[in-house]
Amino acid sequence: MKVLDLSCTHGHVFEGWFASEDDYLGQRASGLLQCPVCGDTTVEKRLSAPRLNLGEPQPPARQAKSTERAGSPSAQGTDGVRQADAAQALQAQWLRALREVMARTEDVGERFASEARRMHYGETEERNIRGQASREEAIELLEEGIAVLPLPRVDAIEGPLQ
Repeated sequence: MKVLDLSCTHGHVFEGWFASEDDYLGQRASGLLQCPVCGDTTVEKRLSAPRLNLGEPQPPARQAKSTERAGSPSAQGTDGVRQADAAQALQAQWLRALREVMARTEDVGERFASEARRMHYGETEERNIRGQASREEAIELLEEGIAVLPLPRVDAIEGPLQ
């Protein structure tokens, strides 16, 4: 089993599990790989270090704080790692929020605009809905005073990411 760090053209980072390198290449070539955040199918491998179990872990070496000056290459590398970690944490939080929205709403599909209007004008009971609407339909809804929130449609979000 190969676990690969992957990213899309928008910079979203995620993991992929594959039986082999050929499995990864085959899925990529056939367009089966998809970013779980934005649905982009242009997915590339990122550099990653292999994890080897070689016995008990050694305690980390202590470095003097004086070597960690703001302008030193070591500090800049640490800042880059912190930024990458923060971006991944934000991405994970966004995915959790999107899954929560999906779990608490009814998918009305392409009937979204008409269903939102029916609820707004009291023709049907109000409830949390989601679905598809064109840009023009969304603008018309907003002009009528009907609150809508556009979200990306990501089919992969409905199931597990791995």
